[in-house]
Amino acid sequence: MAKSSRMLVVLSLLQARRDWPARALAERLAISERTVRRDVDRLRELGYRIRAIKGPDGGYRLDAGAELPPLLFDDDQAIALAVALQAASGAGSGLEEPALRALAAVRQVLPARLRQRVDALRFTAVTDSSRPPLPIDPDVLLAVSSAVRAEVILRFDYASPEPSESPDARAPLPPRQTEPHHLVARGGRWYLVAWDLDRSDWRIFRVDRMTPRTPTGRRFSPRDLPGGDVRTFVAARFKGSESEDAWPCRGDVILHLPAREVAEYLPTATLEELGPERCRLRVGAWSWAGLAATIGRFDADVEVVGPPELAAAFTDLAGRFARAGAGYRP
Repeated sequence: MAKSSRMLVVLSLLQARRDWPARALAERLAISERTVRRDVDRLRELGYRIRAIKGPDGGYRLDAGAELPPLLFDDDQAIALAVALQAASGAGSGLEEPALRALAAVRQVLPARLRQRVDALRFTAVTDSSRPPLPIDPDVLLAVSSAVRAEVILRFDYASPEPSESPDARAPLPPRQTEPHHLVARGGRWYLVAWDLDRSDWRIFRVDRMTPRTPTGRRFSPRDLPGGDVRTFVAARFKGSESEDAWPCRGDVILHLPAREVAEYLPTATLEELGPERCRLRVGAWSWAGLAATIGRFDADVEVVGPPELAAAFTDLAGRFARAGAGYRP
């Protein structure tokens, strides 16, 4: 490998990981530790702040400097950066316009071969029309994220989703006090997963309704999140479950439709093909009535396998729909 190319690889590795033992860098590049040291010295001359780490596994660390030196991205990193900046338009972070400006700046300095690949990846981030992204004040997002990272108690005012006209409801509420654990982006919304100190329970807060108070509180030792995985925890809570990523109401039916036609509209359901025109469907929902309505939207006969609550929900819905039809007056 040529000297200049090797220096760029060293810089790329230092940017990708906090600490690099000199021996690991040498093995990665198939060079001596002495050559690694010389390459690091040359990078320092170019303005990169690379600190030597003492100890038996001594190595190097790339620190932030007073000025921004040239950044290095390999081909895959450049493509990933372009995709992330384009996707930012659907994140609802309030940084959509700066993200597009950053994308234009990155594209301008890319070599021709990479610019062509980035241009070939142009796309529009489309969100659910029923749930458009909500703009978030970047300062609020930064304040919440900083509290999560610093592990300090976060106090904030929390707005009601539907303001009430009641005089009592207009009275200011005491600020919420939480131990913030995770900041989550989901479906065009930003959420804070936190331990609510006043309610002694886990809660998920909408960040667009939060107004952080300063100063923040004392430091805390993070609690173990139920299940240990924030993605599973959030998915479970949105399905009405405490910990399991599963709907609280689940049932089995035999649907008189080919499995391939059902799978297109219920990709998360469990399907078993019973023949060319029948399939067994296992699916869940928030409530039994909701589950029956989900299955009933297919224009086909249904045989309930179980449980009894699902059969009762079909009966209730049938009566409700019959009354709705009988009460119609053109």
